[in-house]
Amino acid sequence: MKVAFHVDELGKLSEARHNIHNLLKVDPNATIVLLINGEAIQGYLLPNQMSFIENNPTVEFHACNSAMKVYRVEKSDLHEAVEVVPAGVMDLIRLQHDGFAYIKP
Repeated sequence: MKVAFHVDELGKLSEARHNIHNLLKVDPNATIVLLINGEAIQGYLLPNQMSFIENNPTVEFHACNSAMKVYRVEKSDLHEAVEVVPAGVMDLIRLQHDGFAYIKP
């Protein structure tokens, strides 16, 4: 199972973490990408998100470079496991083209 979680609202990030946690309990082999863009990009700076990243090494974490510019988030501010993608929208298109289910909490 391949799933892309998309979060663009900071208030939805916690829900996405719970969704991912629950999915991994049911299917520990799921391929999961969490793409964050928009205002939610600031969530990658929060201690609980850093902890979530460290505790979920099988999940891919993507950050939209366009949102990073708007919200003045530098690559060096992010956890080393976060991959910066040029544009969140293009990343979502690629993921869906590659067969990922789309979930937006």
